[in-house]
Amino acid sequence: MAGGGGLPEGDNGIAAKHPGDVGISGDSAVLFADDFESYAQASDLWSRWDNVFQMSETRIATEAENLYAGKQALEFKLPQQTDELSNAVDKVVAPERDVLFLRYYSKFEPPFDVVGSSHNGSMISAHYYVNGQATPGVKADGTNKFLANLENWRGEATTASPGQLNIYIYHPEQRDVWGDHFFPTGLVMPNTSLPYDFGPDFVSRPDVIPELGKWYCYEYMVKANTPGLRDGRIAIWLDGKLTADFGNLRLRDVDTLKIDRFGLSFHVKANPNGETRKWYDNVVAATAYIGPLKP
Repeated sequence: MAGGGGLPEGDNGIAAKHPGDVGISGDSAVLFADDFESYAQASDLWSRWDNVFQMSETRIATEAENLYAGKQALEFKLPQQTDELSNAVDKVVAPERDVLFLRYYSKFEPPFDVVGSSHNGSMISAHYYVNGQATPGVKADGTNKFLANLENWRGEATTASPGQLNIYIYHPEQRDVWGDHFFPTGLVMPNTSLPYDFGPDFVSRPDVIPELGKWYCYEYMVKANTPGLRDGRIAIWLDGKLTADFGNLRLRDVDTLKIDRFGLSFHVKANPNGETRKWYDNVVAATAYIGPLKP
């Protein structure tokens, strides 16, 4: 069935043609696929990913309860500590792209009890990294970069963990030097009292807080706008259901600014309330909608 603005949903994607994701890496629309089955140890991630952060906190999981499909998954660990920590794997996109879809399965280990900054999902970006270094706190100006993270935001302890699904974004109209948050309802943070124009076709959808200890299929699309037009778009699917669709976006002012990287992450500013883990499985990056893994 068709989603908002003609976007597909459910099993109407690339994965439907490849049951169990078998052979999906050979699909003409697929740029990268990893089910984490080929690694003997975490250091082998370097053979397919272009950067691996915090190797000491990264593991290839083999326990049945920590796998979505197959016999292995990627595990990130956050020790109990008050220091900042960023676990991640990144992949360079070459040639660079105007549109990218990223699908993966992921599960939080209970209890995940983090309040505040936590980049705990995935990343699609354009030139956010300069000479191999990320550029947080540097505003996007239409020519230098853009970034869209799919993650959960928990601004206060009264919000259920892991927090509300949202897009954390650096874009030329961002309200804060550290980036904005777009929520499915249309709320934009910071300065939530100020409306944001996502276009006449925008549909406000309910906020979503995933359950801890449960596997979900996450997918999102980032489509860079045509310079001079507001035709950029970011959409989110959860278990194949369109969960958020942000249109009327200006992500760039020059057509040379293209998507050059994606990744998975488990970052916190601090984790004082207890060690916790997060697992990832069946990652696919493509130029079209992927959809959930088909049995």
